[in-house]
Amino acid sequence: MKVCAVRLLIAALALGPGPVARAADAPPPPAADIMRGRPVAPDSYEAQVVAAFPVYIPQQPVSGVIRIWGHGNSRLPWMRNLVSLWEEGFRKFHPGITVRYEMHGTSSGIPSLFTGIGDIAILGEEILPEAAAAFERAKHYPPLGIEICTGSVDVRNFDYAQMFFVHKDNPLAQLTLAQLDAVFGSEHRRGPRNLRTWGELGLGGEWADKPIAPYGWAITDSFGAYLQTALLEGSHRWNNDLREFIHINRPDGTIYDHGQQILDNLAKDRYGIAVSNIRYAGPDVKPLALAVAPEGPFVAVTKQALVERRYPLTRTIPAVVDRPPGRPLEPRVREFLRFLLSREGQEVINQDGRYLPLAADFAAVQLRKLD
Repeated sequence: MKVCAVRLLIAALALGPGPVARAADAPPPPAADIMRGRPVAPDSYEAQVVAAFPVYIPQQPVSGVIRIWGHGNSRLPWMRNLVSLWEEGFRKFHPGITVRYEMHGTSSGIPSLFTGIGDIAILGEEILPEAAAAFERAKHYPPLGIEICTGSVDVRNFDYAQMFFVHKDNPLAQLTLAQLDAVFGSEHRRGPRNLRTWGELGLGGEWADKPIAPYGWAITDSFGAYLQTALLEGSHRWNNDLREFIHINRPDGTIYDHGQQILDNLAKDRYGIAVSNIRYAGPDVKPLALAVAPEGPFVAVTKQALVERRYPLTRTIPAVVDRPPGRPLEPRVREFLRFLLSREGQEVINQDGRYLPLAADFAAVQLRKLD
């Protein structure tokens, strides 16, 4: 079993970040963009959220090394700044602690746990079902995921919000997840049938008989994997008419981002619908409010809607640990996670300014997982 687990980790490292990091083939952004975010203003919404957190009070002194594996790589160390700031803050309470952060991509995080070479895996996205299944095959129990921050509104490579758009001429303003499942998928697990024309979504006049043209990420991309779970309820059967986009490397070394390509194409198609992010939106497309149930509430993407988890496709960043059933977490790991879920730990997220903090009540739920 140990040999098999090591082979899985070697495979993960050989593959690098996998589909979660197609942009890794591109020239890295300027160092300032990688290592330093933009701290939020003291009177910002995020600052008000974090002010509601209790301060960190150590339950026991700890020392030694905490081995963290996760999001990023040697050229694109997305999580490096946060981990460095967390270590700095944690060492004020526990000066005998050293954090070793191994950046080999999200795909290496969970294998580092079941091979025993990592203590915490900080991922760049939610735990994928395949990764959880690999852990269970090796350990015979599930990994423990602790949500430590909220995905961003529009910061690239920081789990930005998955948003759905239509052309500016389209009268539609909102959709349910069941409707989106029926448009983008072909198994309609959330509803009775597929939806392929705008009339089936309630539009009349010239729109009624027009086919819906869906645009989106490549289904092999990490965003595609996320939507298979969060939107299609685990189905791997997509609409055969889905136009998929991946990054294009231009001759001058720049990238034509897949999200930008998606909305550029939608801007030229009155009868299209697309999944992308607001950072790429121009005047010819508009975002839709989403709801879980037909009666609503229909929610648009805002910082507050994401932090409060009212937006149906809110993204979260987990720290994952190996905790055998009935056994406590190793003390230094538990104390470090308690610090991340404290006011001081969440202030670090605001200091970096790319991810969003958790809401205090949601963080309290995560804290209870550590007991």
